[in-house]
Amino acid sequence: MPSTFTQAMATLGAAAEFPNTYVAQWKQRTGGKAIGLFPMNFPAELAHAAGVLPVIIQEDREPITAGRNLLGEFNCGYTRNLADQAALGRLDVYDGFFQADHCIQLLGAVDVVREDEPDKPVYFGQLMSSMGDEWTFPQVLEKMNDFRVELEKFTGRAVSDDDIANSIEIFDENRRLMRSIFDQRRHGDAALAPDQIQVLVKSSMIMDKQEHTELLREVMAEHGPVPRDDRIRVHLSGHFCHAPNPELLKVIEDSGAIVVDDDLFHGTRYVSTDVGSTDDPMAALASVYLRRNSAVPCPTRVQHDVDWDRFLVDSVIASGAQGVIVLMAKFCEPHMLFYPELRKALEARSIPLLLIETEHEGLPLESIRTRVEALVERIRRKQLTTV
Repeated sequence: MPSTFTQAMATLGAAAEFPNTYVAQWKQRTGGKAIGLFPMNFPAELAHAAGVLPVIIQEDREPITAGRNLLGEFNCGYTRNLADQAALGRLDVYDGFFQADHCIQLLGAVDVVREDEPDKPVYFGQLMSSMGDEWTFPQVLEKMNDFRVELEKFTGRAVSDDDIANSIEIFDENRRLMRSIFDQRRHGDAALAPDQIQVLVKSSMIMDKQEHTELLREVMAEHGPVPRDDRIRVHLSGHFCHAPNPELLKVIEDSGAIVVDDDLFHGTRYVSTDVGSTDDPMAALASVYLRRNSAVPCPTRVQHDVDWDRFLVDSVIASGAQGVIVLMAKFCEPHMLFYPELRKALEARSIPLLLIETEHEGLPLESIRTRVEALVERIRRKQLTTV
């Protein structure tokens, strides 16, 4: 009989691999509505408080066909895949769509969704990108209230502060549990491979939070810590909107490296910051939007007292990582523009770096294997020369 760990991972893995199937089954089981959210900052707690299932729409594994004619080839693979999913009806399971982030490529994909789902609400409320001004917090709070009003229109019911506070508590509990897994990995536990950890995060973006938390507890109860071996310790950086290809993660670890930390959206970035208990849940949601960028800075935001490059160097030192692998989605402009700063900061501290550009299809895995092996060899030689 499969262990509880295996059963729980299989359920989480199925939701991560086939999110629309999970959503359809959830709707059939509960009679509720589901909304599709676009990365990265929509306050899903509000949607949960409104009684709907908030789902961050994932890049799927299907080859892009119709999406190639709807968006330019210079759009990132995630947005072309979103357009493809919309054009081919794979997003029909959702009852509405909400977005809080301005990305010119993502807006193009959302326009395709709006065109192909004409009977469903598609709401865009842009959160502020400038994080340190006096007007930022009041405007973010105003935007959070706009989201609340739109969700109330969508569901036809009022959302109380108590509803929101309860949802915040449920989401914070889920984040705390996942963050403990990341902390264990950082401190030497190698029990879960990076593709398994990605399943935990991805499924959390899709599933009912309480159901996910229950399965997460089963995973954590069944696996004991496994000491790290002598593979080269690396930090994964990048990928703001979609999960890295699982085969790519396996190639990295099969090439003599072991992932000990990351700042991926499908990783540390997603679970970095709790909202916390409060008497004013709307202010707390506005506050966490700002605090999250201090916890794990994002190049899509402007905040003069935090820098992603400084954060990355500090994270590498704290985890004992010996090198950084940057996963950059092809044509991701914020990442492309910020990358030189990352490279300069890492080179200044003599931290080895490898940039891997990723695409929706056609990843040259054997070429990537050779490059990761070369990085590992470079770090091992560096170790020998410093002994």
